[in-house]
Amino acid sequence: MRSAKPHAVAGGTLIATLAAMRGRVSQIVVDCRDPASLVGFWAALLGGEPVHRARGWSHVEPPGGVRLAFQPVAEGKAVKNRLHLDIEVEAIGPAVAAAVRLGAAPIGEQVVDDQGAFQVMADPEGNEFCFVASAG
Repeated sequence: MRSAKPHAVAGGTLIATLAAMRGRVSQIVVDCRDPASLVGFWAALLGGEPVHRARGWSHVEPPGGVRLAFQPVAEGKAVKNRLHLDIEVEAIGPAVAAAVRLGAAPIGEQVVDDQGAFQVMADPEGNEFCFVASAG
């Protein structure tokens, strides 16, 4: 019978084992139809130089950020992302305008609350991301 809490092992053995195996996020991979084109969009948006790799892959390493890699797939985006990037900006309006000039599109209206504001966007292949700005 499976435990309701598989992580709760007597003596902390599993927790100690997992702690010794911990890694770090080295890159975020985005499936897309045209990696060479999409990496150009993200490099222009976040900074960094596009790198084109074997088998159609491309990536960019934004200054101070995690590498974004782009993997070629045959199918286009069909449903909502299960994961998206939040891009912190000082002001949402200018960020949206710059992204639109690069080929992005806003999705819905900007949301503002006591914590700040965000705007959902779609990159040129329809992958969602958000611009976020803190209040104050």
